[in-house]
Amino acid sequence: MPSEPGHYVYVIPLSRVYWGRRTNRADRAVKLVRRFIQRHTKVDRVLITNEVNEYIWQRGREKPPRRIKVLVTVKEVEEEGEKKKLAIVRLAGEKLKPGKYEVKTEKKQ
Repeated sequence: MPSEPGHYVYVIPLSRVYWGRRTNRADRAVKLVRRFIQRHTKVDRVLITNEVNEYIWQRGREKPPRRIKVLVTVKEVEEEGEKKKLAIVRLAGEKLKPGKYEVKTEKKQ
């Protein structure tokens, strides 16, 4: 359960959106991604990038993908004098495995 800022890779199953009407499946898929990220990262706000949205909508409103692999970056931001957590959702590369990733920073001497 991620509580500290960092980078996480999740594979989100979107097959549940196929249970309902087919006319608005992509809409429900975007909402499901938002709820999934909020539940798993305990953040206040979820920012879904345009590339994730276009990936879900690429085959139209009625046929979203069955699953999506995303890279989530959790940051602490200050809004109205309060510290809140923000999750930025991007598409993950094919070779990334689900889990937590540390970002390596180079030290200059």
